[in-house]
Amino acid sequence: MAAASRRWWALGLIALAQFMVIMDTSIIGVALPRMRDDLGFTPGNLSWVFNAYVVAFGGLLLLGGRLSDLFGARRVFAAGWAVLLAGSLAAGLADGVGVELAARAVQGAGAALIAPSALTLLMMLFGAEPKELTRALALYGAAAPAGGTAGVFLGGVITEYVSWPWVFYINIPIALLALAATPAVMPSGGARRGSLDLLGALTVTAGLAAAVYAIVRAPEAGWTSPRTWLVLGAAVLALAAFVVIQAKRREPLMRLSIFRAPDLAAANVAQLLLGAAWIPMWFYLNLYLQQVLGYSAFPSGAALLPMTVLIMLGMILLAPRAIGRFGSKATLVAGLTVLAAGLGWLAFVRPTGSFTADVLPASLVAALGMSLAFIPSLGTAIGAARPEEGGLASGIVNTSYQVGSALGLAAMTAVAAAAGADRLGDLPALTDGYSAAFTGAAVIALAAAVIAALTLRPASSAPAVAVEPERHAQEIGSPS
Repeated sequence: MAAASRRWWALGLIALAQFMVIMDTSIIGVALPRMRDDLGFTPGNLSWVFNAYVVAFGGLLLLGGRLSDLFGARRVFAAGWAVLLAGSLAAGLADGVGVELAARAVQGAGAALIAPSALTLLMMLFGAEPKELTRALALYGAAAPAGGTAGVFLGGVITEYVSWPWVFYINIPIALLALAATPAVMPSGGARRGSLDLLGALTVTAGLAAAVYAIVRAPEAGWTSPRTWLVLGAAVLALAAFVVIQAKRREPLMRLSIFRAPDLAAANVAQLLLGAAWIPMWFYLNLYLQQVLGYSAFPSGAALLPMTVLIMLGMILLAPRAIGRFGSKATLVAGLTVLAAGLGWLAFVRPTGSFTADVLPASLVAALGMSLAFIPSLGTAIGAARPEEGGLASGIVNTSYQVGSALGLAAMTAVAAAAGADRLGDLPALTDGYSAAFTGAAVIALAAAVIAALTLRPASSAPAVAVEPERHAQEIGSPS
């Protein structure tokens, strides 16, 4: 296989990884009622089929990035698929609540190894050519909304016509394919000598996991609950200990000076706020379609297709051209502003509304904003780091987006409930609650646009820093 051809096959595998990581968060939605009946979940713990994955994923991302830098992105990428395969098999075979939740956590751990190493491999493959890097990041970014929408459809089809364990078993052949293809198409190298900061890994993983746990549980337990504040306090202490450890170690898990790299911190803030605005919009748009407009799962998923298609086309066709012409900063700020406008428009949903009037036009505006904002913020966050710290930078930016998503969803859940979203069956109250969530998400997106405009340097047309051409050529030329 020619080197150029192998590079694009590798990108396909990287995009598949992004697709699967996101799909695994959405595919279980329709299956949850069947799982509740078969495994004995209560209404209070059923949500942890989703949350167990998110907590493990968010808590282990930094460790996954560091492992990628130390042992090589290709090895960690393959290890992540193996862990995901094992977790998927266990989740499908589970015969009780505890086994199911543990298996979902294992799936999240696999995703935490896959996600940062996939981005590192992308940078190794395309980092020397800025224009191709922009295209590669666009394809990578477009895989996320495709995975989210595909999960909704596949979850419904599998649950209806096969059985719920197959929402997990579907990962197995894909993981086997990825494991077989990785040695053939992915670049070798990338590993370097160094020690693994186990104490740092323990404290940051515990801190991030505790923070995500507290955030996703707070709407159920209450933000004023002593347990919520106890877990948040433990998270703060663990993360503070992590910072102290990193400042003192010669080979830390995360070199704190990495944030001195121009634009790295600003781009990560943009990703955090982007997740905090986008995920609540997606969540409450689904609820509006189903609980107010009366859509069932399949029509609700179909209603999201126009938005998903526009995001994919925008990321692949529009965002790279905008970055090339106007630069990353201008494209990012414009995308966040457009996203805020779309979210603000969605806030005008009505209890007697319709898809064509209340959802379609506003959701397309929001989708356009997302497609413009995601690529430049992601590329800037990764490219600002040194090449040998690509895995760490990838872990940081993935963590930023995941933590932002959890924070935004938890905060907007509290806002929506206060405005009436907890009054099931009362369509005006439900609509008021969802409208409040859309408004809050719009404020977050607008704040992100202002912060990005003030903190990012005037950007070049390249979304990321190129790696050394000599190393790049050597890695692409090596099939093993």
